[in-house]
Formats: sequence, C-alpha cells, structure tokens
Amino acid sequence: MKSEKFAWILSVALVALLAFQIPGSLAHRDDDYSFVRTLIDIHRQISSNYVEAVDEQKLQQGAIDGMLGQLDPFTAYVPPANQEQFDNMLEGSFKGVGIQLNQTDKGDIEVVTPIDNSPAAKAGVQAGDIILKVNGEDIKNLKLPEVMKKVKGPLGTAVTLTVHHEDGEIQTVSMKREDIVLPTIKGVHRRPDAKPTDDDGWDYWASNDPKIGYVRLTQFTGDTFVSLKKVLDRLLASGMQGLILDLRFDPGGRLDQAKEVVNLFVRDGVIVEVKGRNRPKETTRATPEKTLRDFPLAVLVNEHSASASEIVAGSLKDNHRALIVGTRTYGKGSVQEVIPLEGDNGLLKLTVAYYYLPSGRLVHRKKDSTDWGVDPQIVVPMDPDEEKRLVLDQSALDVMRNASTHPATNPTSQFVDKQLDAALQAVLEDIKSGKNLVAPPIPAAFAGPTTKPAVER
Repeated sequence: MKSEKFAWILSVALVALLAFQIPGSLAHRDDDYSFVRTLIDIHRQISSNYVEAVDEQKLQQGAIDGMLGQLDPFTAYVPPANQEQFDNMLEGSFKGVGIQLNQTDKGDIEVVTPIDNSPAAKAGVQAGDIILKVNGEDIKNLKLPEVMKKVKGPLGTAVTLTVHHEDGEIQTVSMKREDIVLPTIKGVHRRPDAKPTDDDGWDYWASNDPKIGYVRLTQFTGDTFVSLKKVLDRLLASGMQGLILDLRFDPGGRLDQAKEVVNLFVRDGVIVEVKGRNRPKETTRATPEKTLRDFPLAVLVNEHSASASEIVAGSLKDNHRALIVGTRTYGKGSVQEVIPLEGDNGLLKLTVAYYYLPSGRLVHRKKDSTDWGVDPQIVVPMDPDEEKRLVLDQSALDVMRNASTHPATNPTSQFVDKQLDAALQAVLEDIKSGKNLVAPPIPAAFAGPTTKPAVER
C-alpha cells in the first residue's frame, strides 16, 4: 500500500508539472506512464533488495525533492502535514490566542509580545510574562513546541493561562481561540497612550512640520491594501504633505495586494505584466478612481525586499511616481501557482510565470543576469552591523507592552537610520519645491539612471 500511495503522489505531481510543458497527446501520455512505471519499479527494487533497510518516508520525499530540485528554489511540494502552516504563512494568519512565545536560557516560556487586539491582549497577557500553567497544568520542563501545542486548539474553544507578570503578580486568565490576523502595517513608533487592546497603536508621523507620514509594510497579506488605505486616509485627513513607504525586509506575498497598493499612488498606466511560457500575458493597468491625491512619495528598499514589495517599488519608479531609496532589491520576480494534488496528497507550489515592470524589466534574478530587481535612484548602503541594528530596533518597536507598567518609548540605541534620513530629506525637498509628483523629475543631487514608462505591448 505504501508503494502504491507513493507512486500516486509522484505520478500526480509529475502530471501537474508536465501539464505546463507537454501537449496532451496519447503518445506523450504513454511516455509519462512509462516513466512512472519505471519509477515504481526502482522503488520496489530498493525496498526489497537494498543492502540495508530504508526509511520509506525519507525515500519518498527524496524522490520528490530530486525532481523538483531540477527547477527553481521557489517550486516545492507541500505534504498534507504542512498544509495548515503553509496556508497560515500565505495568508498571514493563524488560529490561536495571539501571542508570540520564546523559550529563555533558563527554560522559561516567555511572552515576547501579544498581537494587537488579540484574545491574549484583551485578557491581560503582557510582553515579558512567564507562562506557568496551561489549562491548570504545570508546563515546567516542557519545550516550546509542546507548550505551543497545548495553547493551540479548535476555533472558539477556551484556554486558560497562568502567567507571572514582570511586576511579580501571578494571574490566571482565560480566553477563546480565534483567527488571528498578523498586522502588516506599522509606523514610526508606538503611541504613548497605545493599549494592547487597540486595533492600531502606531504613530505614523516621521515629521510634524511639514507633516510627513511613515508606513512600514512587513508583508503583503489578504488585508494589506485595506489596512494601508485606512491609515493613509486618516493621515491625509490630518494634513499629510508627503509619505515614506518602508518596504525594507518585506519578503512579499500576494500579488493582488501589491497591484492595489500601486494603484493607490498611480492613476494611469501599466502597473505590472505577468508572462509565462504556457499562460497568456496578463497586463494590469491603473484606474484613476482608486488613486489618492498626489503628494511627494519616497519608497525605502534593501536587498531583503522581494517579490510583491519589488513590484510596488519598481512600478512606482517606472511610473515616475516615487523616489526609491536604499539598495537594490532581492530579485524574486516569479509567480507560483498552488496546485492541490489528487487524493489530498498535498500541494505543489509551481513557478508558472515572471513579473515584468512597466519598463519591461524582468524583476527576477536569473543565473548570470545583471539586470534584475529594482535599483534605487538614491543609493544608501548599509553594512551588516547597521542592518542588524535596524532589525533590532524594529523588533523592539513591534513589542506591545502594557502602558501602566512599561510606558511606550523609542529604542534606546544610538543607531541612526541613514536610509530613512535620506528618504525624509528627499520628501522634504519635494515639498519645498512644490513639484507635481505625477511625473516628478529626480532632484539633481540624486540624479541617476532611470527608466522611461513603457506603453502596453
């Protein structure tokens, strides 16, 4: 039975791959079946006659990995056991009570931070709490994965945590498990009056005079566009004159959300094109009814900005709508399609197309290519130590602490974010000059190679 199940998994995965590259003629199908039969025969011979006993699960996974290993690193097989984790990563959500946990050197299970407005935050769980019991059961000497398994459970069910607060108080709190959506929109720092139960506790002002907003996007999930527009509408209503959009360390995510974000700033023209060998060209154009009013805009990127974040930065650059500041982006411009395999045997995440910017530039970094990713007009490099300090400062800001015991403060380090400073200076210059940001010229001090907007091909 194991051999037959293994054969079916591989044959379905193979057929899914071949569907994109081989016409469905009978002769080709015979070739496919012949290959699968050969694979099954090899597996049987190994299982029966190899000099030592083999681990069937490792053998099966090795066969799949070997085939997919001939493709790009973004094509992968997701076994049934990992599907929920894969879906959570894709959607930026998970089922639980909304706490990030860590195991200390002493073995304690510590709350890194509750998620904003989560069941844990509403119940009074605080950053720095030590979890002592789950549902009345002592968790001393348990490892982090074991504790997380106890905290997780079906939606709508209750879980009780006994926590030791940093002020010495021991408290038992109860909460119900919910769908937790990770926030992807963040600001300069937490507001001093922010509470863990707030939907949004961020201060988004990088400058109060003139009023320049700052928004950091950590990922493109299903609600990124709606959440971003909500923040920008509020900033514009408060007199925002310019904006810094921070896409550094943003690994990307959903392409549909990236398109919507670009359309917030671009009222006409091509946003992005998607082309693949066996799929029609798809061109997305901006529509003016979705666009905010014009204002100076700078976008921060670095070598860790990938995929959807590169589409946003590259499209805004090619449409002459924003200045890009930082370092060249990662170069991950491929489209993956998630294909369910028959018999609930997992998912195949298969690369089927590439992104192309309005200028026609391919975002994806292919072997030996020199033109990839998005090049900033304002190049501001950071060395590894500076990037590490930036990550630490951003992580410190992400922690939601109880204002009664931990007043909100900025990170205490003396680190200077020179990329942010350069972006702020560029926006200030644009505000002072009163330029029309629909097609802004590049400030002379920052002049560099640019791309012309391309017509739809």
